[in-house]
Order: sequence, then structure tokens, then C-alpha cells
Amino acid sequence: MDNHVYKIIEITGTSSKSSDEAVSNAVSKASATITNIKWFQVVETRGSVVDGKVDRWQVTVKLGFTMN
Repeated sequence: MDNHVYKIIEITGTSSKSSDEAVSNAVSKASATITNIKWFQVVETRGSVVDGKVDRWQVTVKLGFTMN
């Protein structure tokens, strides 16, 4: 088994549909410029409310990726 060193960043994804989609949006956007993403950890979930209904999900995640 290889020994890995990981770099960790923290970002926030958003979605008007769900917290899961907010996570997916964050990972997808980060993957456009960061290679070797191996895992994520949800740090915080929050959102906004408009007229008594959930309007938008905001999910902060830590992403771990291996360094070359």
C-alpha cells in the first residue's frame, strides 16, 4: 500500500434543491482545478429561508486530495 500525504481545503457549495446537491456542486467545481480529490467531510450545513420555505442550501466541506 502506498503512503499518501493529503492537502485539505475547505469550500462551500450551494444548491436550491438539496444539501446533497450542494456537496456535489462543491466537489464538481473543485475537481475542475484540483486533481486527486479522494474524500470529503461535511463541516457545516446551513441555508436561507424565503417566505417560510427553504430557499437555498449551503454546505461547507473539507476536501482531501493527494499531493504529487
